[in-house]
Amino acid sequence: MSPDEPSVDAPHDAEQPPAVSIVIPAYNEESVIRQCLIAAVYQSVPAHEIIVVDNMSKDRTAEIVRQMQLEYPESPIILLSQDTDQGLIPTRNFGLDHASGDVLGRIDADSVLEPDWVEQVQQAFADASVHAATGPVVYYDMPMRRFGLKADDKMRQLMLKLAKHQYHFLFGSNMALRRSAWETIRLETCRDEKDEMHEDIDLSLHLADHELRIQYWPQMVSGMSARRLEDSPRDYRYYVTRFDRTYKAHNVKKMALKAPMVVFFSVYFPAKLLRAIHTVNTAQPARRGGQ
Repeated sequence: MSPDEPSVDAPHDAEQPPAVSIVIPAYNEESVIRQCLIAAVYQSVPAHEIIVVDNMSKDRTAEIVRQMQLEYPESPIILLSQDTDQGLIPTRNFGLDHASGDVLGRIDADSVLEPDWVEQVQQAFADASVHAATGPVVYYDMPMRRFGLKADDKMRQLMLKLAKHQYHFLFGSNMALRRSAWETIRLETCRDEKDEMHEDIDLSLHLADHELRIQYWPQMVSGMSARRLEDSPRDYRYYVTRFDRTYKAHNVKKMALKAPMVVFFSVYFPAKLLRAIHTVNTAQPARRGGQ
């Protein structure tokens, strides 16, 4: 064989996994943004870019992000400012519009990604028929965290069954979608000026309108805070009933989809008590001398 001839045994170049952007909308998140970014930086497979979109924060959110850029110059941390409209949806949209990855991850500022999150997202999108993906969360400021992760996973699996796999819902703290899917629905997503809906459910329903497949990927795990439990019963009720208002906006009448509302209402008081006990226990200083 001539040295210039390619070997028949030479492997073909493997298809490159998709580049994953991480978009983080942020408003007054100085208490959590650093831990969020550290988890996004320390991934088994690096993210293509980590975009924080500051929405006119009045605190040190932007300053902390700029400090992180100096501390981790090798990491693609990008700080953008969305100072036209106050609100999660315009801030989310601004970040997704400016992201350049093949797959656009979207998490919250209090999310703490598992170290293999980007890698798992790439695996989920290895199937070309998958247009969006979501996974379970572990509440890192609650006791029995791994039990909570299993419970969250079971609830999301139950949702799929109750919806008879007609609807797959993304979870805003832990989701990703192909840039091509976002470009398809970006002008259709509800602006929700009155702030009455669940923006992640709205996103999911617009994807469903175009028959763009959402995959539930149990290995795609993100940590999140249970700080929602600090809401008053009245505010918490308003948060939970966002499900109903989002369904009505899309004329979705499947009764089984009300199951998450029942679950969220039922866990509020016991979970609030557990969180209070956990907060007290973790705040107590360590005793000396084994006392």
